[in-house]
Amino acid sequence: MRRFLLSALLVASSFAATAQDRFVPVEQRLNAAQLAEVGLSPAQLQALNRVLREAESAAPAPAAVAAQPAAPVPANVPAPAAMHLGLEEGPVTARVVGDVAGWEPGTVFTLDNGQQWQVMKGQMKLRKTLQAPQIEVIPGIAGRWFLQVDEDLPKARVFRLR
Repeated sequence: MRRFLLSALLVASSFAATAQDRFVPVEQRLNAAQLAEVGLSPAQLQALNRVLREAESAAPAPAAVAAQPAAPVPANVPAPAAMHLGLEEGPVTARVVGDVAGWEPGTVFTLDNGQQWQVMKGQMKLRKTLQAPQIEVIPGIAGRWFLQVDEDLPKARVFRLR
């Protein structure tokens, strides 16, 4: 009987430990292509995993969440932040100052509105040089931006210099 109780305690404690640590690191949730697309450095991945692990361990159990009544939201409280950062910002439409023959990582586009955007990802060689083309810089998820010269051409992933 004693042996049975000891075995049961060991199984129960290992189950509790497994249930508490159900966090799965980002590197195990995504495949290599998805990780490359996200483009986080090892330090950023480590920080993200730490934040996610802390958030998961601080989250109440699902039964406790269901038992709590929903609190009314006062009318003067501002709306929560957008779920997808960057999407609340509209696209930028402007003309490039100068000609565009193509782009590659490092290429800087200066726009007639004073903004400068640098290419991070994407490469394109145009068949014909465009003179001061109208472009659109489109917001993506999580602060990403994409420069579009023509809707039929691939977009370049860019970031704003100024």
